[in-house]
Amino acid sequence: MKYAVILGDGMADEPLKELGGKTPLEYARTPVMDALAKAGEIGMVRTIPEGMSPGSDTANLSVLGYDPRKYYTGRSPLEALSIGVPMEETDIAYRCNLVTLTQEEAYGEKRILDHSAGEISTEDAAVLLRAVAEELQDEEYQFYVGTSYRHCLIQKGGSAAGLTAPHDILEQRIGDYLPKDEELRMMMKRSWEILANHPLNLKRMAEGQNPANSIWFWGAGTKPSLSSFEERFKKKGAMVSAVDLLKGIAVGASMTNITVPGANGGLDTNYEGKAHAAADALLRDGFDFVYIHLEAPDEMGHQGSYERKIQAIENLDARILAPFVSALKDSGEEYRIAVLPDHPTPVRLRTHTADAVPYLIFDSRRNEQKEQIYCERTAAASGRKIERGCDLMKILLEQE
Repeated sequence: MKYAVILGDGMADEPLKELGGKTPLEYARTPVMDALAKAGEIGMVRTIPEGMSPGSDTANLSVLGYDPRKYYTGRSPLEALSIGVPMEETDIAYRCNLVTLTQEEAYGEKRILDHSAGEISTEDAAVLLRAVAEELQDEEYQFYVGTSYRHCLIQKGGSAAGLTAPHDILEQRIGDYLPKDEELRMMMKRSWEILANHPLNLKRMAEGQNPANSIWFWGAGTKPSLSSFEERFKKKGAMVSAVDLLKGIAVGASMTNITVPGANGGLDTNYEGKAHAAADALLRDGFDFVYIHLEAPDEMGHQGSYERKIQAIENLDARILAPFVSALKDSGEEYRIAVLPDHPTPVRLRTHTADAVPYLIFDSRRNEQKEQIYCERTAAASGRKIERGCDLMKILLEQE
């Protein structure tokens, strides 16, 4: 038996009048998901424990079977694992976004226009982060390049101060959300002075791209300690993702990260490459379980674009799920697949919510046919609800 999770980050949403009262998932053309739903089980699952922040960190830990209340120590430390950052027990890791701020006002009066600086390339980001590090890095604070707009700051000692995610305050004045810590606040203000007129940002603006004109710290935490996925569930697992957070969770859980050329966390990612890599992991390389993570629906939700979010969902169905399921079917292997988001990212809000999300579990051994499609509405109407997201993995693996 082979097992897989196909996770569309932020895929769940609210009904939109522009879509005739349907959500992007309900409106999107998803024939493969719907075919699996007809022969499978759908319901709702709460991936965010009550009182915890609705981040992809806590949500994906839940989906992988780890209770965030026990295992979560902050987002950035998980990303630090992915990029090989050395951490001591007393170190603090911070996510360091490259963001786009408005230009004219004093720093505290500026607004965040784009939390990802136009999904800046890793190559451009590395140039800009090096410029920041050359002036601000010292023995206490060390910068590390990650992927696209997502980077890391390690502080020797210190404490994990409460910080605000930039995608939670889009278009808002930043003064009320700057770090209380004087040194962190100073570094963010100084980064504006370094980056606003950097030649690369001037070039980006001339080309109509958003400048990455400030750093933004959030997601602080201490070194994580996850138990091995294989020891926990007796399955050899692999991760297929373009983003450091998921790769870091995989490192912490002693899973194998599979790198797919051209996978970048954006709408133009290598969908087919992810599908083929995941199928090869199960059918050729001896893995029992694979986790395919797609970032694009979440990014389109943060952009507030239901059109592009629909496109991301349709790409997930046609360009990941279709070839992946076809490969499993042709192999003759029996398999169980779960399809779900980690959390909603409503385009109206442009940030995450803690609402329950729809899940689909398909078992190739079952041939029953039901009149149902996969979306939030029918999942809620099913009456099934998993209250603890960390229980979903045991259900998928038939260990509960």
